Amino acid sequence: MSKLILVSNDDGVLSKGIRTLARFLKNIPNARVVVVAPDREKSAASHSLTLHRPIRYERIAKDVYSVEGTPTDCVVVAVHEILKRKPDVVVSGINRGGNLGEDVHYSGTVSAAMEGVIAGVPGVAISLVTANGRKPIYTAGAKFAVKLVKQVLNQGLPYGVVLNVNVPNVLERELKGVEIVKLGKRNYGSLIVEKLDPKKRKYYWITGDDSGFENIPHSDCNAILAKKISITPIYVDMTHHEMIETMKQWKL
Repeated sequence: MSKLILVSNDDGVLSKGIRTLARFLKNIPNARVVVVAPDREKSAASHSLTLHRPIRYERIAKDVYSVEGTPTDCVVVAVHEILKRKPDVVVSGINRGGNLGEDVHYSGTVSAAMEGVIAGVPGVAISLVTANGRKPIYTAGAKFAVKLVKQVLNQGLPYGVVLNVNVPNVLERELKGVEIVKLGKRNYGSLIVEKLDPKKRKYYWITGDDSGFENIPHSDCNAILAKKISITPIYVDMTHHEMIETMKQWKL
């Protein structure tokens, strides 16, 4: 039986990152690649589900579907409605912009891969760190995705583990290698910008200028600075198991 690869993202079904990723993944022998992604950009959608309005999807090309919803919606609709069987892997990306450190909590790209894991399917999220002012270069990340997905298909992943991958925005020949790392810590500037509308009423933009990151050895941020592809295994189970034992001693 052929391997079934589900591809999604949060930049939208027509974004260059997802089209490049899907094109390269089709080079995996005996694999079928199906794209199910939002009909428009849904960045920072996190793990949100659409519960209070109907969801529609449309087939826009062979094995390409557009969904009126979030990245998580896309994976749910794909697994339970569009596909005739459970996929062998969910690959989310290639996101335009890094998902480093705390970004994983807000990222629709990471959440799409995580929703696959919740459904019992290995999940991989791939992001391009475009902060260097250079035009996005997706080729190196797409080529690496093929290598990594082949390994995931052959080796599998423990239940609950998502591979969060970040790729420097450089040419393939400029890459300095691959590093398996922990999450780093991003620093952001002002998160709230206050404005006035024509009626002089206040409104706010949630923003956050990237002002660098902390120097944490063997972190995803440091790997990107060194022009390395970073891979961080992250876990759906957010339980702090050691704290359970500590809290058993509390007088509650």
